[in-house]
Amino acid sequence: MEILVLFVVLFLLLALGVPVGFSLLGASLALFALIDIPMVVAIQRMASGISVFTLMAIPFFIFAGDLMYRSGIADRLVRVADAAFGKVQGGLGPVNVGASMMFGAVSGSAIASASAIGSTMVPLMKEKGYPADYAVNVTVTAAIVGLLIPPSHNMIIYSAASGMGVSIGDLFLAGIMPGLLTGLMLMTTAWLVARRRNLPRGIFPGWRAFMRAALYAVPGLMTAVIIMGGILSGIFTPTESSAIAVIYTALVGTFVYRSLGWRGFGEAAAKSVRTASMVLFIIAAATAFGFALALLEVPAQLAALIGFMTDNPILTLLIINLMLLALGTFMDMAPLIVICTPIFLPVAIGAGVDPVHFGIILMLNLGIGLVTPPVGSVLFVGSAVGKVAIPALVRTIWPFYCTLLAALVLITYVPWLSLALLGAF
Repeated sequence: MEILVLFVVLFLLLALGVPVGFSLLGASLALFALIDIPMVVAIQRMASGISVFTLMAIPFFIFAGDLMYRSGIADRLVRVADAAFGKVQGGLGPVNVGASMMFGAVSGSAIASASAIGSTMVPLMKEKGYPADYAVNVTVTAAIVGLLIPPSHNMIIYSAASGMGVSIGDLFLAGIMPGLLTGLMLMTTAWLVARRRNLPRGIFPGWRAFMRAALYAVPGLMTAVIIMGGILSGIFTPTESSAIAVIYTALVGTFVYRSLGWRGFGEAAAKSVRTASMVLFIIAAATAFGFALALLEVPAQLAALIGFMTDNPILTLLIINLMLLALGTFMDMAPLIVICTPIFLPVAIGAGVDPVHFGIILMLNLGIGLVTPPVGSVLFVGSAVGKVAIPALVRTIWPFYCTLLAALVLITYVPWLSLALLGAF
């Protein structure tokens, strides 16, 4: 009865259009009232959920990502990718994926990537004769790669939600090879779709133009090198690296690219405060909801259910992936990480999955939800940037969906892809 009340209230509030954070909190309060737990417990749980030092990195990484966009880093990354792949038939498709991979390596945000790369690439692709739906589909699916290539603030949320001290540095390392693999698979798909639809061929600008574009992009790309190099060498922690990323990006945008002024800095700060506040409130509310799930022993019951269905590790991971894919279609990524990690991580560990490996599986799985209706936030950003209706996008996005699902299968069942670099550092 209590479980039914918890989820009925949650889904009812979501159906009424109540924001996710308030829906989670409302469902938790309804359960606490039903089982006679003081409401102050919800506030205490919310406070404890965000009183975690590592979560301080989230607003800094969000701020750094917005500064990168306003500093023109995205535009310079597009120029490098265009110089490298532009002459291939439909070459702007792989260019889009490559630019998103590079931007993901310095921002770690799928929404930031879809917004920054999309605002540059989608108009350019439409101008060159590419269909709008193709341009947006490539942009939004390529943005998911940014969730895997470090730094990714969603990995920080997973580390905090795991409750077992999963190393953020290990998660960052583990995401490199899966991110590169997923990006290459999307590039191949973009090229194949472009050939099938007979899309335009570009012109290679020459090695001099390529080297010039690459040289201009180096200061922006150094953000990722500084972050990962500092973490792996032990010079600073992942949380400290987020603040250093803000300082470095501000300096590059102001003194190297000279495209970031006080007005842009202030606008980036204001937008980052709003975004970070929303993300942290969702995490806080999801922590209260997770406490409610723990009170009702939902994780243990779900683990028992999966154990009753199968004791085969392969089938166990398949069931977990299917459940996560279903959940990702109607809830945003941050609350799902906080809610699902305590539920599914013990089951995955019981099936012999390394917690770091499971984190990478979770990132890509829930990332696919960001481009899946009805609550695909990255898909909506791409739709707004490209001015293409969601139904038109969904009709032609299936090759890219299939590619992301194929990448998910490989990453799930080939743990070496996620864990190989951990032993090298």
